[in-house]
Amino acid sequence: ELIGLSIDQVFSHIKWVEWIEEKLHVNIPFPVIADDMGNVAKSLGMIHPGKGTNTVRAVFVVDPNGIMRLMIYYPQEIGRQVDEVLRAIKALQIADTHKVAMPENWPNNELLKDKVIIPPPKDVAAVEERKQYEGPDWWFKYKDLK
Repeated sequence: ELIGLSIDQVFSHIKWVEWIEEKLHVNIPFPVIADDMGNVAKSLGMIHPGKGTNTVRAVFVVDPNGIMRLMIYYPQEIGRQVDEVLRAIKALQIADTHKVAMPENWPNNELLKDKVIIPPPKDVAAVEERKQYEGPDWWFKYKDLK
């Protein structure tokens, strides 16, 4: 579920949503929370010390158990990269479901492509079990989820 947060007041949010829908023809289908005192923004580290009361642009991914799994902060001057946020969410979901890890730039990793990394072994028996998977050594193994 997507939720927006801004240190502006409710009337500013209403006008912002109206303006975007009218001028840009984009629907804002998620709620925008008014944090006019900035308390939530401060607690999440969104107030940049060199920018007064302006907030940095941030993305927080919270799992169904209420655990914050991902935090991405962007300076005001840089827009968010939605594809990266969606990639990270998909990777977290796959990691949780299959108990694996994703390599850099997954699913387009230069070496592994869309394969996933098998977590390190916890004991000698797990080292033996890992031998069935691809990889240059027992400690670095990967597999295809297909």
